[in-house]
Amino acid sequence: MSFQQGVQTVLLIGANGQVGHALKSAGADINTPFEWHATTRADLDVSNFSAVKDLVRTLKPNWIVNAAAYTAVDKAETEAQLAQRINADLPHTLAVEAQALGAAVVHYSTDYVFDGQAHSPYTEADQPNPQSAYGRSKWAGEQAVTAHCEKHLVLRTCWVYGAHGGNFLKTMLRLAQHKDSLRVVADQWGAPTSADLIARTTLGMMHVCDSSEHPPWGTYHVSASGRTNWHAYACEAIAQAKRLGLVTRLDAEGIQAIPASDYPTPASRPANSCLNTDKLATVLGHPLADWHNGVQDTIQELAASGWRHL
Repeated sequence: MSFQQGVQTVLLIGANGQVGHALKSAGADINTPFEWHATTRADLDVSNFSAVKDLVRTLKPNWIVNAAAYTAVDKAETEAQLAQRINADLPHTLAVEAQALGAAVVHYSTDYVFDGQAHSPYTEADQPNPQSAYGRSKWAGEQAVTAHCEKHLVLRTCWVYGAHGGNFLKTMLRLAQHKDSLRVVADQWGAPTSADLIARTTLGMMHVCDSSEHPPWGTYHVSASGRTNWHAYACEAIAQAKRLGLVTRLDAEGIQAIPASDYPTPASRPANSCLNTDKLATVLGHPLADWHNGVQDTIQELAASGWRHL
C-alpha cells in the first residue's frame, strides 16, 4: 500500500488502546502521507473536554482519529453516565471541532449497537437497537459524529483482539496455561477481528477519502471474514498456541461448550455479532482477510515476543 497525496496531520486519541496502538504501528510500517500526533491517557484526559478542544484548536489536524472508548461492557450498567461521556459526548465534541476546522473524523463503533437477533450478518442499513448501556452509549456516539461532521468515517467492528492490551484471545491463552478445563459460550456468533486488520483498513479508507474527488464518507462495517462462536474461537486459538509452545497444559478437548444462559453477565451480549462488510469491500476493492489468519498472526507475534514467559 502506498500513498501519493500531500502530508496530512492526524490527531490520534486513545493511542494506548488496542486499535490506537495498532494504528501507530501500521502508520510506521506503511508509507503514508500522515503525520501522526498520538495521545494516551497520560497525555490527555478525554473526559476534560476543554483540554480536548484546546488540543484540537492548537494542532489544527486534517484528521481526528478517535480510538478512545469506555469498553467495560458490564461496568457500564452501573457507570452509564461515564460510558455516555466517553463514548458519546467526546465524539460529539470532536465532531463539532472537526467540522469547524474542515477536518475529517474517524470514529470506531461496535456490534453492540444491534440487538443480536438477526439471522444474517448486519448491514450498515440495519436499524440499531442496543440492549446494553455500553451499546446505547456507542450508538449515541455514532449519531453525534454523523450529525455534526460532514467528513466522517464511522467504523463498526466486533470481537477485537491483538498482541497489545487485554482481550478474549489472551485471556484464553493465559487460562490455558494454568487450568485443566474451561467453559466457554458457544451460542454467540461473530468474527474475531484483529486490531491490526482494523488499523490497516482504517489507513486504506483514509487514503481513499483523501485521494477521491467524491470521498465515500459514511458508516462501514470492519470485520474479519467468516464467522465462529466463542467456544470454537477458543479451541482454535489454544490449538494454535500449543503448536508454538505457548500453552502446554490445556487441550482443546478440555474446553466445554456452554450456552450463554449458563454464564450470565450484567450486560446483554448480542447472540449475533456478525457484520456484513460488502460495502467496505466494494470501496477498497477486496474483501477482508479470514478471521483464522489474524488469530494465527497474533499468536505467532506473541510467541516471537516471548509472551509465554510473562
